[in-house]
Amino acid sequence: MDDRASVRQRRILITGATGFTGGHACRYFAAQGYQVAALVRKIPPGPVPEGITYYICDLMNKAELDQLIYSVAPDAVLHLGGKNSVPESWKDPLLYMEMNVLPTIYLLNSLRGFPDSRIVIAGSMAVFPLTPPLRPPHPYSLSKSLQKAAVLSWEVLFDQTVILAEPSNLIGPGPSTGFCALLARHIAAWEQTGKTEPFRISSKKARRDFLDVRDAVKAYELLLDKGTRGHTVTISSGIYHTLEEVALQMLGISGTEAPLAWGDEPDAAASKEAHPGEIDMGSLGWRPEIPIGTSLRDVLEHFRKQKGDVR
Repeated sequence: MDDRASVRQRRILITGATGFTGGHACRYFAAQGYQVAALVRKIPPGPVPEGITYYICDLMNKAELDQLIYSVAPDAVLHLGGKNSVPESWKDPLLYMEMNVLPTIYLLNSLRGFPDSRIVIAGSMAVFPLTPPLRPPHPYSLSKSLQKAAVLSWEVLFDQTVILAEPSNLIGPGPSTGFCALLARHIAAWEQTGKTEPFRISSKKARRDFLDVRDAVKAYELLLDKGTRGHTVTISSGIYHTLEEVALQMLGISGTEAPLAWGDEPDAAASKEAHPGEIDMGSLGWRPEIPIGTSLRDVLEHFRKQKGDVR
């Protein structure tokens, strides 16, 4: 962080604050002593955690966003807002272009008056090269690829301290809509209600890199402190598991035989194999700490606690 931040409590603005990663990020940074400005569309129910202040703001309302940025004057910004469901992106591709590309540009534009702010934008490993012939695997990938192009171009055009992080598939306790969360929800529902409909998995052989969201949040903090502006960094475990391996491991943790149905569909939702980012997270001192078995156990326990809300 800059010298200005060293003389007072550091202020961080986190978008998508009530989302899966956003909730973990807000709690983590508050625990680290940051003054957290959590940007939300609606104040979540319950008591406000210490160190966190919620702000209602529409990222595409320029006047509203400019006023918020001016009021907070953040030393750091972690942009986690957006949409990240591959199946949903097929149903509403325009929504994904609107939610993943435009709000990012509005945010960067509002931050132009704060050149000392360090900004980390959460992208995706699902991006593809924007060079002909274009081969997007799904609309979500297209939206994140366009976001990446906009972020890296904006950094050059307007001389902002922006770093693009590309995380793999994040898992852990909380309201995720990813594969592991959906499977855990199914198992918890089967345990609680005897639900007999099988959980369909597209392919036994499809492979994913799964990373605990709590490790990812620590990586984001490190990038805010030490990341090199204008660079892209991959945040991943570096270990790939088939969906069959993950499903069987979670069933083993649960000690149940919740029904599954296997398909042989093409792996259209796959993340690309781990690629070298421009920044080596290992050189910055980051390593994943939470093994996948612990993550899966925590995911399952989260949904077991959601009694009456797991169907």
